[in-house]
Amino acid sequence: MLNVVVIEGRLTAAPELKTTNNGVSVTSFSIANKKNFKDASGEYKTDFFDVVAWRKTAEFVCGNFKKGSRIIIEGVLSPREYTDKNGNKARSANLKVAGFDFLE
Repeated sequence: MLNVVVIEGRLTAAPELKTTNNGVSVTSFSIANKKNFKDASGEYKTDFFDVVAWRKTAEFVCGNFKKGSRIIIEGVLSPREYTDKNGNKARSANLKVAGFDFLE
């Protein structure tokens, strides 16, 4: 089975490095990806994607990218199920980084 996602965008906020209880570096951030076509009202729409980077990749991203930085990410889409604060079952997905590159 194939699960590969490549997406380009700009960081919506500066990534923050965190550490798990086991001492593993991790960062979560989102990127904005502006569509290259206009909607019916003549406006460009933007999609937002949640991204997670682990270990050395997380450390590098946090040390070299800031809010507004342009990035291209290759990764895998990782779905998850959880229970929200109201007790409802919910689903979401994020992009787990396998590789990335600067675009500026």
